[in-house]
Amino acid sequence: MAEIPEHLLKRAQEARQRAQAQKGGGSSAPEAPGQGGGGSDASEASGSEPSGVSGQGGSSGPKIPEHLLDRSRSAREQAGAGGAAPAEAAVATAPMPAAPAQPVHTGPGGGTQRLLTVVKSGSIQDVKATPTDKVHVWPHLLVVEFVAALLVTAFTLIFSIFVNAPLLELANVNETPNPSKAPWYFLGLQELLTMFHPMVAGVTIPGIGLFLLILAPYMDRNPSKKPEDRKFAISLMTLHLMFWAILVLIGSFFRGPGFNFVFPWVDGLFFEL
Repeated sequence: MAEIPEHLLKRAQEARQRAQAQKGGGSSAPEAPGQGGGGSDASEASGSEPSGVSGQGGSSGPKIPEHLLDRSRSAREQAGAGGAAPAEAAVATAPMPAAPAQPVHTGPGGGTQRLLTVVKSGSIQDVKATPTDKVHVWPHLLVVEFVAALLVTAFTLIFSIFVNAPLLELANVNETPNPSKAPWYFLGLQELLTMFHPMVAGVTIPGIGLFLLILAPYMDRNPSKKPEDRKFAISLMTLHLMFWAILVLIGSFFRGPGFNFVFPWVDGLFFEL
């Protein structure tokens, strides 16, 4: 337990002396500590205990336990032997109260963690994004596409004013032209009809080609724009274009009457826009 300081003992003794003087008639003033009488202070070198402190007197004030007085007396004796003041010795020998233990916050696994290791940095501080080569659709892409659409529309309008469309005469329902060819952009499909069943030529083969073109961006995910790094994509698109271009060229220049195969430098050219 902590030692009682000397100044508190003195103040308690003075209070008891004043109380005794008031009970005795109030005529005599309370004696100062250290003077004669039955109320000698516990801090005197004689080591005698006050009547109120030892519990043997008739005072009705609070009594200090005997073990506290013994500890205070021994502390004074040790301080007097070492040359220190009694009050300083009592303060020096008094143990400091233990500081309350800080609460330890533990994580889900039982280990201690700092707050910044749990909270994402983006939610509490401004993190600059790394520069990328991507842009927003609006306005960067859509503005360019809109301007391109306006230019194409203006070119088509001006071209149609100065150049007549290659239209033929009115169709005669009683006469079928020979050869009867579709427009050039459908001649590849008409050429397939001469080789395969209509279901295969009109649905299966074009469907497979379109499906492969749809899967091309997912099979080749290389972000590079260099041709040597995009061999798969370039090969697939080249194969598709060459296959369809060859069919269009054959249907346009190498098909004659009855849609039979002819040589244009021998039989002539059976093709009109």
